[in-house]
Amino acid sequence: MTLSETGESRVNGYLFVLERSLGTFLPKDVRTDAVREIESHLRDRIAAATPAPDERRALEKILDELGPPLRVAQAYSAERTIDEAVTTGRLVPTLRAIQHIAITTISGFLAALGLMIGYITGTAFLVVAALKPIFPNNVGFWFVNGIPTSIGVQFPVPPGTEMRGGYWVIPIALACGLGILVGTHRGARRLLARWRTRREVAL
Repeated sequence: MTLSETGESRVNGYLFVLERSLGTFLPKDVRTDAVREIESHLRDRIAAATPAPDERRALEKILDELGPPLRVAQAYSAERTIDEAVTTGRLVPTLRAIQHIAITTISGFLAALGLMIGYITGTAFLVVAALKPIFPNNVGFWFVNGIPTSIGVQFPVPPGTEMRGGYWVIPIALACGLGILVGTHRGARRLLARWRTRREVAL
């Protein structure tokens, strides 16, 4: 199908809104490539279509099947983020991808919740290791009446609470923190890889 001037204006308007919508999710250089890629896909579909019963209806059908510009922008940015997270393993794209799956389904939310707990727990252990040299009497293993209750930082120390642990707490906290963070990040990448595979099969 070859578009008339009116049809071209409709397509250009759709692409304009799409580019603006992508600006919410992607940097400018990536946004330009994304618009070109989506436009190429759209033009291929238009070229393969027949103008029946008329050009306007045929074009609107294609645009409806593609989806509203904002939804297309959201789906495209999520796909790029998940692909980047799985391929590079970088933390920021991984966290963005986790956020996306968390708002997509209930199972994704539960998985993302577990991963965020892992990231927070690992970071907390690293904070304990960093604070021990600064506040040696407020960081360590805490006991109440001889019973261990927690590891961490307390300001001020509650009555009846005893802190145990010298500077050897630092390597223990570092090992635990790094171990949890590495394990959580690997789990996140595996989850996102499975998520991407499931989506590709569904498509």
